Amino acid sequence: MSTAAYWFNFFWLLAYFLVLFGMAGYGFHRLMMVILYLVHRKDVPKPAGQWEEWPMVTIQLPMFNEKYVVEGLLRKVTAIDYPKDKLEIQILDDSTDDTWDLCKQQVEYYKAQGFDIVCLHREDRTGFKAGALEAADAVAKGEYLLILDADFRPEPDILKVTMPYFTDPKVGLVQTRWAHLNREKNLLTKLQSIFLDGHFALEQTVRNRSGRFFTFNGTAGVWRKQAIIDGGGWEHDTITEDMDLSYRVQMKGWNFIYLNDYETPAELPEDMDGFKAQQHRWTKGCIQVCQKMFFTIWRAKIPFKAKTEATTHLTCNYSYLALILLCLLVMPICTGIVAPTGVMQWNGLPMILLTAFLFFFATVSVCIFYVAAEMIVRPKRWWRVFFYILPLLALGVGMAVNNAKAVLEAVFGKPSEFVRTPKFGESQEGQKSIEKRSSGYKALKSILVPVLELMFALFFATVEGMLLYSFVTNPIGHWPALLNFVLMSPFLGFFYTSICSFARLIDGMRQRSRAAKNANAA
Repeated sequence: MSTAAYWFNFFWLLAYFLVLFGMAGYGFHRLMMVILYLVHRKDVPKPAGQWEEWPMVTIQLPMFNEKYVVEGLLRKVTAIDYPKDKLEIQILDDSTDDTWDLCKQQVEYYKAQGFDIVCLHREDRTGFKAGALEAADAVAKGEYLLILDADFRPEPDILKVTMPYFTDPKVGLVQTRWAHLNREKNLLTKLQSIFLDGHFALEQTVRNRSGRFFTFNGTAGVWRKQAIIDGGGWEHDTITEDMDLSYRVQMKGWNFIYLNDYETPAELPEDMDGFKAQQHRWTKGCIQVCQKMFFTIWRAKIPFKAKTEATTHLTCNYSYLALILLCLLVMPICTGIVAPTGVMQWNGLPMILLTAFLFFFATVSVCIFYVAAEMIVRPKRWWRVFFYILPLLALGVGMAVNNAKAVLEAVFGKPSEFVRTPKFGESQEGQKSIEKRSSGYKALKSILVPVLELMFALFFATVEGMLLYSFVTNPIGHWPALLNFVLMSPFLGFFYTSICSFARLIDGMRQRSRAAKNANAA
């Protein structure tokens, strides 16, 4: 081997293993979440006392073009078991369609039933959801604010369960766990529910019970208004205003409570475009908050474990860039163009141990994390998660292009609109009509992402074919790469995310064409 080839080989492998170590680090964190849950599983928060007289609560319902779900939401909100004279309902409507007219009708209807309900309509969407909440807080009558996104369906006892925790004057937020109304709708909703169960059942629970910071999830939680004021209020410089405010409030000394045993149901996006739009917003917003708050958190006088957990939480989405890089680095290794030499050959004991270590923490620990989450959320049916482990990992890889794009937009400061997740109220109000599918929500702004995903899928179809051939001819030399590829399933992941987006795009074009023909015929 020439000197140039040696150093090329060396640096390529160095980059490959550095990326793997980084991903293994985040995998180790997930394993620690499982261990910490076992340690703190019995540390269930209890209210400090009970109210002699219930305090005033304002329910805030942020909306943007939510005409398919507003009626179902208000039916549930007005059924909440709480004294009417202690309850105010604010509809925060930034809509640009006829949702505004529907909201006015609903306000008049519920006012006639004795509810204190108002619709605050903004024609200027400055600050998006954060701007709407900021404007509403200024006129809210309640000392406490229950925030519900339009697709959420609260249980009647939500305030009777959450409000007693505020008898402790240091509590600034009580967050409930999301449940999923349409969990069994299709493969995508099933996989999303597993992803979210890991976040809510394990991460949020452990962060809260172990003395680390956790963040408000934007909905299904009750705020003390004074805590929001002390934290500096809702700010508009990120698109995850909930995460931003949460860190600022907790650094001011306020305590948060997370109720893992109490569910507030909501819809999951049922098509790939809606899921991608949601993930793009969450990923980009998290990186924006990281850039804004990282050094502030490390300068703050808070526990070291809170700082390290916040660091992991805020930086974890950079792993999508690492995942894209790993996918590119692994190709020459799969085909044998780049390979360890000397004592570090694939079939040598040091390389076997190193690969096993990285494989366990980068992949197996993630599987353990989601299995543990399902054991918590669905104790009688948790074993079903095993049927979805490989599709789950494949979807995680397949989302890498979409989410890496979001990371880069945040890093380079590219502004973007707050894209709402599509909500149709199907679980409560019957099948979607053609009108619902062809209007309202159009999450796909460009075909760039699905085109790139399809290119990645075709690339990895070739790589996996070459890898399989190489493994058959030299099993010992190629087993580590084959093992990673089988579990990561990059071809299936990228193919699934791209084809689902293209299918949705074609369906939308057909719907618009049909609508245009009907309009011309009329």
